[in-house]
Amino acid sequence: MSQEKVDKYKKEKANRKQTMKKEKLQNVLRKCMVGVVAVILIGWIGYSAYGTYESKKPKEEVEIDYTALTDFSEKLSEAAKEAE
Repeated sequence: MSQEKVDKYKKEKANRKQTMKKEKLQNVLRKCMVGVVAVILIGWIGYSAYGTYESKKPKEEVEIDYTALTDFSEKLSEAAKEAE
């Protein structure tokens, strides 16, 4: 081995603990990010599927009777004409 290789090996060996700690931290962060992205993706797919399911369900129709409102409006206009 040349002296350069020996020096390089010694330097790597001296910093091995720090390097391994850094690599472990990066792996943990990477796994956390993948997990967060997976949870978001699964949530989004589930929400979209639920929205599609709900949109295919038959909707309830409601009829509104406006006769009381119409009568009230007519009475107000009659009262306004009489007040003039």
